[in-house]
Amino acid sequence: MSTPVSTGGPALAAELKQRHVTMLSIAGAIGAGLFVGSGHAIASAGPAAILAYLISGTLVVLVMRMLGEMAVAAPDTGSFSTYAERAIGRWAGFSIGWLYWWFWVLVIPLEAVAAAAILNAWFPAVATWQFALAVTALLTATNLFSVARYGEFEFWFALLKVIAVIGFIILGFFALSGGLPDREVSGVMRLTQEHGGFMPNGFSTVLGALLTTVFSFMGTEIVTIAAAESKNPAKQITRATNSVVWRMGIFYIVSIFLIISIVPWNDPLLTEAGSYQRALEIMNIPNAKLIVDIVVLVAVASCLNSAIYTASRMVFSLSKRGDAPRLLQKTSPKAVPYAAVLASTAVGFLTTIINYFAPEKVFAFLLASSGAVALLVYLVIAISQLRMRRQLVASGKPLEFSMWLYPWLTWLVILFILSVLGIMLAMPDHRAELLATGMLTVVIVCLGLLDSRKGRARQVAPGLAQADLQ
Repeated sequence: MSTPVSTGGPALAAELKQRHVTMLSIAGAIGAGLFVGSGHAIASAGPAAILAYLISGTLVVLVMRMLGEMAVAAPDTGSFSTYAERAIGRWAGFSIGWLYWWFWVLVIPLEAVAAAAILNAWFPAVATWQFALAVTALLTATNLFSVARYGEFEFWFALLKVIAVIGFIILGFFALSGGLPDREVSGVMRLTQEHGGFMPNGFSTVLGALLTTVFSFMGTEIVTIAAAESKNPAKQITRATNSVVWRMGIFYIVSIFLIISIVPWNDPLLTEAGSYQRALEIMNIPNAKLIVDIVVLVAVASCLNSAIYTASRMVFSLSKRGDAPRLLQKTSPKAVPYAAVLASTAVGFLTTIINYFAPEKVFAFLLASSGAVALLVYLVIAISQLRMRRQLVASGKPLEFSMWLYPWLTWLVILFILSVLGIMLAMPDHRAELLATGMLTVVIVCLGLLDSRKGRARQVAPGLAQADLQ
């Protein structure tokens, strides 16, 4: 195992307040994938889609527990990339850090285009690509001011998302209990007794839905990155990790249960309009499309805001460890890594332009290359925790926060993720994503190994020079 590179250099300001980190931890994983994308999982697997959400939600809870153990012991802006370097080797930290950066850089154009599509429907005189660039530029500016400004924007974005989901849950329960006058909703019987029963398309479709749902949870881990810029990171991370169970339960499992109880899984409008909008339409809620469009706009703006923040912090950490250009360490007088923000956003702008003006296959390949990154991140977190626990115990430092049933649950997570990757390879619809991500991973790992070899050479050279002098 190689010695971690020094993380000396400019430090970031600890300006995120407790309410910022708390709200980020509560709503960080609530994105357009819940409000719109869940419709595709339900349409594919039927009511059994809730099994996919339960399994993937459990996976995220366990991964967050493992990440929380490491983050409480050693809070760091590089989060799991730093822990991978310490536990596995420099090449591992290099590889997963750059893969994670690439994932979030590609999220920037995706969310910008989604926001632009909604705004263009309201203001058709302005082209979607102009809206996309304008939204990206605005949120880049907020990230350049200070981390407190990012935290404030994200606090209000997250609060609006939470209010929207809780409002939907209350409406859904009222509808199912007959509390909404003149609204006919079939109810829970639909799960097992209508349209082919609970699993109308077989278990293979549940596996396909599982792949969709796993990626919709990506972003839960951002809180461990953001907490490093708060005044009491260990305490914030402990709170956020402890709350992940009820967050997943309320915002995902309960809301998905309500949707499949209200909307027939084979409703043709489920994927067209989105799960939340279709449920509101069936409940005869006025202006359902406008309401959902506003909520989705907030959700994608939140995700875009976090994508810029997360990508910049990861590449800043890589730079501090000598795994990215030193230029990216530069910070403003307010301790904002402006070079990392601008570099990440520049790539985001470039991919936004590619989306509009390059052949469609180019952008499709770029998206496919990040398709399995979430699973690779979770796999690296599990392996890192398995090895870092031994280091922590050997150091004699008491564990303030620990993984349940170590090492058995950790091994179970590792085997489960490897099984899911195997399923992706066997399924034609997901094989291209896995192969594209695999190609990118091989290239980055090779670069990481080369970088590690150069790092060792730099460490050995001074020793040789000293020997020559003697």
